[in-house]
Amino acid sequence: MKENILFVTGKLAQRSLERVLTGLSDPSFTWSIRVPGVSVAALMTGTILERRLGDTSAFDRVILPGRCRTDLESLSRQFGTRFERGPEELKDLPGYFGASATKRAIDQHDVAIFAEIVDAPHLSIEQTIARAERYRSDGANVIDLGCLPDVPYPHLEDAVRGLRADGFAVSVDSLDGQELKRGISAGADYCFSLTENTLELVEESACVPILISPDPSDTETLYRTIDAFAQRNRPFYADAVIDPIHYGFTRSVQRYAELRERYPDIDIMMGIGNLSELTHTDSLGLNTLLMGIVSELKVTAVLTTEVSLHCRTAVREIDRVRRVMFAAREDHTPPRHLDESLMALHERHPYPYTSAEIEEFAEAVRDDNFRIQVNAEGIHVYNRNGHTVAQDPYDIFPELDVETDGAHAFYLGLELAQARLAWRLGKRYAQDEELDWGCILPHEADEKLEFSAPKSTLTARRRRPKRVD
Repeated sequence: MKENILFVTGKLAQRSLERVLTGLSDPSFTWSIRVPGVSVAALMTGTILERRLGDTSAFDRVILPGRCRTDLESLSRQFGTRFERGPEELKDLPGYFGASATKRAIDQHDVAIFAEIVDAPHLSIEQTIARAERYRSDGANVIDLGCLPDVPYPHLEDAVRGLRADGFAVSVDSLDGQELKRGISAGADYCFSLTENTLELVEESACVPILISPDPSDTETLYRTIDAFAQRNRPFYADAVIDPIHYGFTRSVQRYAELRERYPDIDIMMGIGNLSELTHTDSLGLNTLLMGIVSELKVTAVLTTEVSLHCRTAVREIDRVRRVMFAAREDHTPPRHLDESLMALHERHPYPYTSAEIEEFAEAVRDDNFRIQVNAEGIHVYNRNGHTVAQDPYDIFPELDVETDGAHAFYLGLELAQARLAWRLGKRYAQDEELDWGCILPHEADEKLEFSAPKSTLTARRRRPKRVD
């Protein structure tokens, strides 16, 4: 027998929901729709549903609109039927059913992130730990203390001990053998970067070295260093060193491929800051491509930096990308249709409704409240008094009649600015919600169980005396 599903929606969306469900080709379920006496789905509360929804015992599950923020578990207990929250846009409903049974968890990875504090000598212990806490919350596994040439670091040992006391794994990165020795003696877990001539620095410790060749193009020296240290039967990373674009980038990628081919089972490190810091482009796309190389070659650790402000979310980006790449590789698929958070500037389906469908919504409205929607044609603003479409909010403002209502004008200005940004970039816009900027700017979890408190504009509008005509 087919599953029987009850869909709950608001009055304004009922016809659209019927059209979407009727248009499903050979659905695996039967369905019914109920409208519990509210115009907009987002206004449904648990109390309203308990009073007005009626008996649900004939249904296997009840699907609420995505913007209905009520307690699903409580409703499931109350009605004895499983309640779920569907997608926020009706146009996404077919995909919701097509993907629900095979939705891929993006929660595993096999790449460690070393996040470098490049100006560590200039920071106090407290500042160092605060920076490390931010990196850890963004996904870093190891905090790398970057030493600076010819800059004293008298509190290096205290920094290492302080971080380790707070539960951080620590690496020390220096070209100065004495600084490396001090960091290792203080208990550093890893050290950058040892050559065949400096392996003795970790001889008497458990510190894990990252091995390089003094000349990155001299791969034979790197191989010789790897072979020498491998005889100790201790863990290590080998780093073939990535070069910036136009300074040997392509050849350096080849070095990593050759390194993996020659040593199928060793741990490999790739420092990707040379690319992200020295290429002025949005870092998310660049880091995604680099982590694709990392995934194919099964590189097991990356070192990244957040020096330039355009790289200020690099750790967070890499954390998300490593999980997506892991899932894609495990499933033997390209990294697509797994996760949308790697698209910050654009979206695959930014405009869920046509102008004709939005016009239907507008014709059904019977109150003065403005609704705002965006599609390829532009920004749509409508209430019971009319429907305006434009690509520039300045062209819309004269139609709104809010010149004497400062709070309302302020609110509409903010929403229209956000709507215009969404239209120009090709992002999905939903009134009263922040635009989704993917993993570079995490937003609140979807499972909110209460409505947001009224903003200052609404409070001001309520205080405003009513106009007497």
